[in-house]
Amino acid sequence: MSTSDNKINKRRAQGSYITSTLSISLVLFMLGLVGLLLLNAKKLSDYVKENLSFSIILKEDAGEAEIKLMQKALDANSYVKSTEYVTADKAAEKFQQEIGEDFVSFIGYNPLLASIEVKLKADYANNETMDVFEKKFQNNPLVKEVVYEKSLIHKVNENVKKISLILLGFGGILFLISIALINNTIRLSVYARRFLIRTMQLVGATNGFIRKPFLIKSMAQGFIAALIAISLLIGLISIVQNEMQDVIDLRNYNLLGILFLVITGSGLIINFIFTFFAVNKYLRMKVDDLY
Repeated sequence: MSTSDNKINKRRAQGSYITSTLSISLVLFMLGLVGLLLLNAKKLSDYVKENLSFSIILKEDAGEAEIKLMQKALDANSYVKSTEYVTADKAAEKFQQEIGEDFVSFIGYNPLLASIEVKLKADYANNETMDVFEKKFQNNPLVKEVVYEKSLIHKVNENVKKISLILLGFGGILFLISIALINNTIRLSVYARRFLIRTMQLVGATNGFIRKPFLIKSMAQGFIAALIAISLLIGLISIVQNEMQDVIDLRNYNLLGILFLVITGSGLIINFIFTFFAVNKYLRMKVDDLY
């Protein structure tokens, strides 16, 4: 074989190595992305739930001092995340912004009443807890009524459950597809060097000796692919964090550290296992089957 042929084969081998490494890194990136979604699914659902609120509509004769005491009592409740006292004037101002008209000037008075807007902690943002609060304040002399959207709260909780199940299912399917893709990539890589394996057998090399360089190279490839996948994830996290910093904080370094270790471990272990079996296949194969 000429020098030029050797150079061509070397370039092809390098190109194949780079292509397979990038393929594995993209698969690991997708697995990491699903892991990131699963780890932060609860944060997202908590954010949605904690933005659901109910309104305690107060009577006209409710005094300022009594209202403040009620608000303090609500803030001290372990179920409550936050409260906001909305005066009648503030309620009118908000409503005017929503409809785009000065309805107070039109009708000559402000028909809206003061209220306390209550947001519950995520674990308690459900109709059962809302019903408890409604019954509790129904007999309060300061309260006219308690208002909340039962159907919306029910739909949010149902949708959160459905989305969690869909994410788990999607993650499982993607994991199986990823395993199959990595397996095929490694099998093709070993297939391209099947004659090298046979040559080493003919000169008396043991199976362990033949496997060793393949396994070392494969694990190095898995490690490099994992680093590329982690770099892509870090870039994605930075972009998402800048766009959604008021919604969710993805910078939980303990969880991210665990996720990155899992990605690295997956790259090393999966590559090792599939390379081991792929090389063994050609170690046992008859000469005629190589063609």
